[in-house]
Amino acid sequence: MSEQVAEGATSTILAASAAAASGLPHIETPVPYDGILLAGFGGPEGQDDVIPFLRNVTRGRGIPDERLEEVAHHYRHFGGVSPINAQNRALKAAIEAELAARGIDLPVYWGNRNWAPFLEEAVQDAASAGDTTLLAIATSAYSSYSSCRQYREDFARVLDATALMGTVTIDKVRQFFDHPGFVAAFTRGVTDAVRELIGDGVAAGRIRVLFSTHSIPTSDAQRSGPRDRDFGPGGAYAAQHEAVAGFVMTNVVEAMPEAAETGWELVYQSRSGPPTQPWLEPDVCDVIGELPGRGVEAVVIVPLGFVSDHMEVLWDLDTEAMEAAEGAGIRAVRTPTPGIDPAFVSGLVDLVVERREGRPAADRPHETDLGPWFDVCRPACCENVRAGFKPAVSGVAP
Repeated sequence: MSEQVAEGATSTILAASAAAASGLPHIETPVPYDGILLAGFGGPEGQDDVIPFLRNVTRGRGIPDERLEEVAHHYRHFGGVSPINAQNRALKAAIEAELAARGIDLPVYWGNRNWAPFLEEAVQDAASAGDTTLLAIATSAYSSYSSCRQYREDFARVLDATALMGTVTIDKVRQFFDHPGFVAAFTRGVTDAVRELIGDGVAAGRIRVLFSTHSIPTSDAQRSGPRDRDFGPGGAYAAQHEAVAGFVMTNVVEAMPEAAETGWELVYQSRSGPPTQPWLEPDVCDVIGELPGRGVEAVVIVPLGFVSDHMEVLWDLDTEAMEAAEGAGIRAVRTPTPGIDPAFVSGLVDLVVERREGRPAADRPHETDLGPWFDVCRPACCENVRAGFKPAVSGVAP
């Protein structure tokens, strides 16, 4: 693979704009981007797509179709259709509408990692249109291998496969876990849910808020974020979620002082690794089963790790977690994801604007002390120890 580095740059940054090739954590120089690359996970859109899709998700791991079928039942329960592609179509349209409303002339190209439309097609379409300085938005807010670095590896892989390395550059907006636009929907959702429960006679101290996110291998979590900072045993991934959850609850109590006794915790879901491999815990359903013994009568389930109602939300939370609550004899409310909430869509466009304008880091909005996150990922950030480092754009090489 070729490498594109600005003259005088002190770091090697693959396929970067001239400004990002400096390797600085925050790019405070305006960049004339001519296109937005919306990058998603992808999902099947029919029963015949399910196993081929899961083969793509697990590529290189040698998992036989019989084992994939064990996971396929989640999708088959919903007719073989994941909601994620429809959600990304809606998000793309919403971003385009917000750009138009602001008078910003930037096309949005959408591509997925694991299912059509693939990233290769999106990048080729952009290049064919003459849009070669792209700014990527991945549909993942937090820092980990699968939610950040893997997308950056995808971009490098696609540029190499399409022979566009050296022609197309791809920068990436910062991880937006604590951007006001992303956090707003969760704050409103928890406030509304707790208010409803208290209004129905449930004492605040008997309500528990569970902020749920996708579990990941502990080894990946420990390596999430830059290596020169200690984020605790769960790395930046867990620290970011904890910080956002704490911010949300602080705002809930400010809006509803009567909710001061409502407790909360971070839980995990959707574990898929072998039992011998440590993953982040506790599991959301296990915690729900323990709540009656803690005197809890109602639980608020918050899909904090998700930008929209992915299959993990529909199955793991709306199906399994709700069944766990029913079995425990407690009331359960699931709050909304950002989806195409106007504040979220506006926030994503704000992230684009801050890079086009080269806005100073000190002027960038963020709701926790961890932000604003980096524009250019730091060396060895979010390593996958099982797969090793692969070429990745939008970051300093390990």
